[in-house]
Amino acid sequence: MRIRDFDEADRNRWDAYVEGHPQGTPFHLTAWKDVVERSFRHQSRYLVAEEGARVGRPGKILGVLPLFEMRSLLFGRYLLSVPFAERGGPLADEPAVAQALVAHAARLADQRRLSYLELRNAVPLNGYPIKTLYANFSRPLSPNSDDNLKAIPRKSRRMVRIGIKAGLWSETGHRHLNTFYDILAANYHRLGTPIFPKRFFAHFLETFGPRADLLVVRTREGRPIAAVLSFFFRDSVMPYYAGSLFEARALAPNDFMYWELMRRSCLAGFRRFDFGRSKNGSGSYAFKTHWGFEPQPLAYQYVLRRADALPDLSPANPRFRLWIEAWRRLPHWTTRVLGPPIARHLA
Repeated sequence: MRIRDFDEADRNRWDAYVEGHPQGTPFHLTAWKDVVERSFRHQSRYLVAEEGARVGRPGKILGVLPLFEMRSLLFGRYLLSVPFAERGGPLADEPAVAQALVAHAARLADQRRLSYLELRNAVPLNGYPIKTLYANFSRPLSPNSDDNLKAIPRKSRRMVRIGIKAGLWSETGHRHLNTFYDILAANYHRLGTPIFPKRFFAHFLETFGPRADLLVVRTREGRPIAAVLSFFFRDSVMPYYAGSLFEARALAPNDFMYWELMRRSCLAGFRRFDFGRSKNGSGSYAFKTHWGFEPQPLAYQYVLRRADALPDLSPANPRFRLWIEAWRRLPHWTTRVLGPPIARHLA
């Protein structure tokens, strides 16, 4: 077995390997790599483990590890698998291959004089410290929409029906990018989080094509009040970036939005609703549990090189609290201008 850098000729075989691996995700696909590179110019260092390679003939892929070298005045320099993603880390045929990929990445971090390597694993690797800040929420979808509605606990189901009775309705399509972005920017401002540049989401839609889509929720009169960008991978729908207008909260736009996405996905043949990650103790964590989803802890693991302790870049870190409160007080137009240069480092 040898481990080497990704080459453009590997693209189709890499994606086929990800598609066929039980722990593969859209975050492992080369499409994610393309979006991050185009949007932020972060440097990728993707690794391939293979055997049986000969001159002019590729070997069999045994494992892959997508990596980006992150550089920030705020957060330092480190390797990450994968930025802006819920999950990453090595995919491999055997644990020994995964360990070899991580060891190779650690040597790369040493060569580049980086502080640490972060692996956003769903399943932990032996021998590396774990930070369980996030949990994933996922469950099967029934082929029958009524059964999916009944599976939502009573209180949350009542919120869905509030939206239905209020006349909320939805529409989908890439053409709603501007509407989606306006809602997301307002939501991020309220939460005290810098907004990503619009091109980031445009690149997702362009690069993923039919595997990504937007859903917008509108009032009876047609006013947009909530929106979500979702990914579709194998049999799963994955709502990933979402927001709603605070002033419309009495209409339960979030509950209606996720139900609409669930209903539409069920009818389209998807059989799993992956609600994504949420931080322990956060409002979104509580929201998803109230919808009847069971949290599954994510194993974010680290290989420390020049760093002495595990990094804590979460917004929940008290050192960022003053920054968050100050950001909330800024005029909205200011956050839309200042946010994108900062958000590129909030991986």
